[in-house]
Amino acid sequence: MDARVPPVMALGDPGATSAVVGGKGVSLARLARAGFRVPPGFDVTTGAYLDFVASGGLLEPVLAAISAVDVSDAATFDAAAARIGELFASQPVPAPTVAAIAGAYASLGDNVPVAVRSSATVEDLPGMSAAGQHDTYLNIRGEAAVLDAVRRCWASLWSARAIGYRARHGVEPGEVSIAVVVQQLVLAEAAGVMFTVDPVGAGHDQVVISANWGLGESVVAGNVTPDVVVVDRVSGTLVSYQTGSKETMTVADSAGTKTVATSAGLRSAAVLSPARAGELARVGLAIEQLYDQPMDIEWALAVGELSRGPGQAGHGGRRARRTVE
Repeated sequence: MDARVPPVMALGDPGATSAVVGGKGVSLARLARAGFRVPPGFDVTTGAYLDFVASGGLLEPVLAAISAVDVSDAATFDAAAARIGELFASQPVPAPTVAAIAGAYASLGDNVPVAVRSSATVEDLPGMSAAGQHDTYLNIRGEAAVLDAVRRCWASLWSARAIGYRARHGVEPGEVSIAVVVQQLVLAEAAGVMFTVDPVGAGHDQVVISANWGLGESVVAGNVTPDVVVVDRVSGTLVSYQTGSKETMTVADSAGTKTVATSAGLRSAAVLSPARAGELARVGLAIEQLYDQPMDIEWALAVGELSRGPGQAGHGGRRARRTVE
């Protein structure tokens, strides 16, 4: 490992560049330095990933698996991803990295539930988005489980979807790396996605919020009909509120997360009050001002408060997604 790149860095570390902590890590560092409340956690750096690959002699077999990929044949993406997954699963994580991750995780508290999210170095390249290509694991508890989730995130740099996407965009396999964001999980009462400008309409005077009960995965994955809330950008007042059917919701359980049927009372109830929707819009516009561009933002509400968490997607056109947890 490059001595200048430690295996673990604090979320707001001033050395958090894309090359070291990937796109999500950079965004978190920027939010933290701007004074937004970011749930505690840490980055497992690209240095740790590269040391894992080097210590196991994995680079050559990984590149060999990728060399068999045919852009016109999706089955070759699956075969390469399966082979690389096997390689990564059988390779132990180097002891210094294990110790660094264990220490950082222990500093969060006793058996704290965390979100473990991939943060690839290609996530913020112009014209590219890594949304959904790399793995995320929610409600992970315990040192061994965190280490396993980190290794699976590393392997997801070589998921079939990621391999195919990069091949079609001409990104050389040797040019990519990955970091991992480990952050205390916000056990959300409600969550969703917010657009600081209307993603469908022509007007830029409204914030549009999608909302469901529980964790935000149901909304992000498009698996539910959420509430759709429109807020005036200038006044923060409610323009319209369309209550969705909200058939299911995602909740934490002993195995991580699960999808459950939403109770009849919650299906018909509005997830957000007008005041809460206005507060959400104000947070979104503050993030938009920080990035100086319209944003789509994943948000979550827990115990009546908003805080900022790890992003799920990189820059895409005029918008970039960041998470508000």
